[in-house]
Amino acid sequence: MDVLFASALVVALAEIGDKTMLLAVALAARFRKPWPIIAGILLATLANHAVAAWAGTMVAGLLDGTAFRIAVGLGFLAMAAWAMIPDKLDDSSDGGNRRFGAFLTTLVAFFIVEIGDKTQIATIGLGARYQSVALVTIGTTAGMLLANVPAVLLGDRITSVVPMKWVRLGAAASFAILGLWTVAVAVS
Repeated sequence: MDVLFASALVVALAEIGDKTMLLAVALAARFRKPWPIIAGILLATLANHAVAAWAGTMVAGLLDGTAFRIAVGLGFLAMAAWAMIPDKLDDSSDGGNRRFGAFLTTLVAFFIVEIGDKTQIATIGLGARYQSVALVTIGTTAGMLLANVPAVLLGDRITSVVPMKWVRLGAAASFAILGLWTVAVAVS
């Protein structure tokens, strides 16, 4: 259960204010069909994060235990800094062409935009930490859905209630605490 919870929490925090969350809002505004968009997010995330979790499990075997734990902790500290940088949606990735429909557009756009994203990097780290492709993939996908389903369903109403600056600050603080704790445990 720790793997699922940690994976979901880390990715949900990383996703808040991320470009894929902005993409979810843009797709919802463009297509006004939330369920095909949510299905596209689900399948794109499962595919992308399964590959990332697998890559993490492969990398973990190459590193020493203490050095690896310190590297993971430093990675979480880097995620804290990265969370403070506001993302913006590029005009070229605003949801694509209507002729492909909400589901296919979301599936392709989310898979591509997620490559090299904070949540994919976090998934690699989680795969390396927990050595379970299936559980990490399920957890990180749940985290993506926890963050993006409300974005699809509620869109701009979310950011009018809680300013993104405070959301990013909370996410960054959570990553910093997790990173410091991981490094402290590794060196003790």
